[in-house]
Amino acid sequence: MTELSSNRYRVKSDYEKTVPVHVVWEITLACNLKCTHCGSRAGKVRPGELTTEQCFEIIDQLEKLGTREITIIGGEAFLRKDWLDIIRRIDKAGIECSMQSGAYNLNEKRILQAKDAGIKNIGISVDGLPEVHNKIRGRADSYDHAMRGLDLLKKNGIVSSVNTVITKENQFQLDEMLDDFIARGIKNWQIQLVVAMGNAVENDNHIIQPYELIDLYDRLIKVYQRALANGILIQAGNNIGYYGPYEHIWRQGKEAHWSGCQAGHTSIGIEADGVIKGCPSLPTTDYTGGNIKEMSLEDIWNHSEQMKFTRHRNEDELWGNCKTCYYSSVCMSGCTWTSHVLFGKRGNNPFCHYRALKLHEEGKIEHVRKVQEAEGKPFDHGLFEIVMTDFNGNVLEVQNPLTDTNDTSAPMQEDLRKPKGLELCHGCKQHVHLETETCPHCGDNVPEEKRRHEEGMIEVREAYEKVLNLLNKENVMIDEGG
Repeated sequence: MTELSSNRYRVKSDYEKTVPVHVVWEITLACNLKCTHCGSRAGKVRPGELTTEQCFEIIDQLEKLGTREITIIGGEAFLRKDWLDIIRRIDKAGIECSMQSGAYNLNEKRILQAKDAGIKNIGISVDGLPEVHNKIRGRADSYDHAMRGLDLLKKNGIVSSVNTVITKENQFQLDEMLDDFIARGIKNWQIQLVVAMGNAVENDNHIIQPYELIDLYDRLIKVYQRALANGILIQAGNNIGYYGPYEHIWRQGKEAHWSGCQAGHTSIGIEADGVIKGCPSLPTTDYTGGNIKEMSLEDIWNHSEQMKFTRHRNEDELWGNCKTCYYSSVCMSGCTWTSHVLFGKRGNNPFCHYRALKLHEEGKIEHVRKVQEAEGKPFDHGLFEIVMTDFNGNVLEVQNPLTDTNDTSAPMQEDLRKPKGLELCHGCKQHVHLETETCPHCGDNVPEEKRRHEEGMIEVREAYEKVLNLLNKENVMIDEGG
């Protein structure tokens, strides 16, 4: 069985009441690694980082708003002197506290101190096999530190997980990485695609091209299945998937399918100087809702337009292929972070499995190509254009944000946006809108396929029970765990 916290999982009432269920809090930007894909360009302490008392005030306000889990990050969280005091205060408030770490110098003393303070789980970043991981993380021994951190967490009874940013360099190493995680008893492995923000803009060789997602996900699903057979649940990050034939698998354990960006609807990101955003990864310039030094967190959460954009958004802001997509009203162009940092605006996301498959059927593939560098600040971004070609490399279309005159600004809808439901077509394993009769993907009768599936499951269960009864009569020992 996997060890999972249910605190961060959303239910219908969370959306209706706009509860900030999960908060990711950068308590310092100080870091002892030099990651080439780091969106925040972590390294040095931010000017004006919050005092201990200001941090305590944030925790108290989050408790009142109904937050159930706070994940502290950096930089490297334990480089802040009062990190243990912050954990204690979170735990005292009845909020689950977790931490994400690069694990460089995460020694046993620090782990025991965190456990005593009330930490519930710690995630370690692992971005490839030793050579690739060390190159990305900027230290020749960083992989050894990460593995030692995982071993120490297991030794001291702290629930551990692994986080991996999938890049060009490590995309073919995931299966071998799994071997190390199995050996260390890891239960959860979260994955996401590298995003063109911060250091990754200068190192855009990290970025997997949209058309490459087809082969990547075909490989990844095999890793997923082997991981599950060994008691490890791979959890898809917010820019993984989107309505291909594996969508119901990626979202298993959380929700049946992607239902839109949750930034500022059920989540909050906090920067070390008090800046509040709907998601910790969003560009600071475009998505700052306010600063805790100047406004109460409650006022920022309830009244800031930058915080409310996912609550009242509509399809009018979509553009490009996302505008006419079958899933547009549910997906809303996927992860806002991933799309905005490419084009300087949200509403079109080429990193979509369904889209890559549809274009492939038409003999087309999409690339993203950098046309402008980033400024060099934390959470900054450059600009990229979409280049559409045929299989022979002939350019069919170029979408450049510098020359695109399409106005994607759209007035917010008055009613609160609620995630729309989809159901699975059991014929092709792709999602369709509720009450769909004929699947637009494979042409099957959706209700009929559903009925056959349910009947088949009943038959399988009945046959299984007959076998169990027969074996029990013969006094045969059986293991139902396999």
